[in-house]
Amino acid sequence: MDHKTTFASLDRFEKGGVEIIDDDVKHYAFSNVFEVASKALPYEKVVVAKNMQYVLEAVRAEGSSNWFAASHDEFVILLDGELEIDFIALENAQDIVPPASAGTIAIAGEPQGDRMGMCRLQHGHQALLPANSAYRFRATRPGVLLIQTVAGSLSVEKWRDICLH
Repeated sequence: MDHKTTFASLDRFEKGGVEIIDDDVKHYAFSNVFEVASKALPYEKVVVAKNMQYVLEAVRAEGSSNWFAASHDEFVILLDGELEIDFIALENAQDIVPPASAGTIAIAGEPQGDRMGMCRLQHGHQALLPANSAYRFRATRPGVLLIQTVAGSLSVEKWRDICLH
């Protein structure tokens, strides 16, 4: 039996499904991160998986994002496109990102602090988004990010719209 691996993209994906062996499909949620990102606004953080306070967010990367930060480490995987991430070590981080805060926080304007450098990501590359550091995404073309973080005020839950029923 021949098997073929096909990678999806924002422009080319197939809607999948759930094959249940011995259970009820109503016990499962399923969504396609490419489909979710194709319908999202640029840099809207749409929750596609949740385990207690932890979430995976599908994000449409397009153009430049605003600056973001979190009081905890976050993790990003680029599923489609090309992306640069700029990093700044925040001056007075606890004033911008309170230690007890959960999830990503948007930073208004240009953050103050020392530049830490940047990462260039291509399909399948991963990057750590360090705690108490500002980061900004810059996409050369529309793409898809998957971000592991803690649910917060920027996390958007659209279960009724994104899940296979």
